[in-house]
Amino acid sequence: MPRIVRFHDYGDADVLRIEELPVAAPAADEVQISVRSIGLNRAETMFRRNAYLQEAVFPSQLGYEAAGIVAAVGAGVTDFKPGDAVSVIPTLDMARWGTYGERINIPARHVVRHPANVSFEEAAAAWMQYITAWGALIEQAKLSAGDFVIVTAASSSVGIAAFEIARAVGATVIATTRTSAKRQALLDAGAHHVIATSEEDLVARVMDITAGAGARVVFDPVGGPSFEPLTSSMARGGILIEYGALSSEPTPFPLFTVLGRSLTLKGYLYTEVIADDAILDRAKAFITAGLASGQLKPLIARVFPFEQIREATRFLESNEQIGKIVVNL
Repeated sequence: MPRIVRFHDYGDADVLRIEELPVAAPAADEVQISVRSIGLNRAETMFRRNAYLQEAVFPSQLGYEAAGIVAAVGAGVTDFKPGDAVSVIPTLDMARWGTYGERINIPARHVVRHPANVSFEEAAAAWMQYITAWGALIEQAKLSAGDFVIVTAASSSVGIAAFEIARAVGATVIATTRTSAKRQALLDAGAHHVIATSEEDLVARVMDITAGAGARVVFDPVGGPSFEPLTSSMARGGILIEYGALSSEPTPFPLFTVLGRSLTLKGYLYTEVIADDAILDRAKAFITAGLASGQLKPLIARVFPFEQIREATRFLESNEQIGKIVVNL
């Protein structure tokens, strides 16, 4: 029987178990995939710790991303056939359609035949980061040539994806990180400028880089005390897109800065993209074209074997990586 990762209670990585379980035939409009690679996401660690938007029903599966070979298709599926190399766009329910396993069933609208030049590891590392960054920067902020965008938590897979998408449309990337330890790696990954926020004055540096105009777009998953200097670094009429809450500290509302500069503050989730067929089609077209051309190329920090799923998860939670963590089967 296929090996599947499940957890029977909330907790740290030790609660993850590899179990042998039967996998049902794909239901109508589903695709069954023989998995080759799995991409790990911070949302999955939050789900496992009961700190996510969704609660688990035990025993629970988990996982948003994978890539592999189509093994079977359910009734009504005409776009895929057994033998196709495909990857998974995150679904709305990781417990129902978990990807941590050797054999998985996924709704057909969340399955993509990825370009031939993209490896299984790259394909498993692509969709969460690019969907998230594309939806925020292109669909929401309308980022374009000549814009400056501040990308915080920049060494994450989504941060690196934001660099590539911003560069694809001609925007200038200002990456922020806590210390200068990752400065060169972030420059190598595509940032035009890097600001170490514990060592430099964020507002002064941004104003220097933008010749006093400020950045029109901010892409932030942190919140907390950094919210105020970020808004003070923005251009009049700018938009700040908040897609996470990594800071455990309160997030102040910079009322007078928001009023004085006519700023837009937008809460954002990747589900805004995948819940809408038209938006999802636009995302698929942009990302698939970028992968095919090489303009978008997932940066993989480290690859683990399936048997080391706990170790891979711990590495993800260490925040030491730059880019995506992948597990191979």
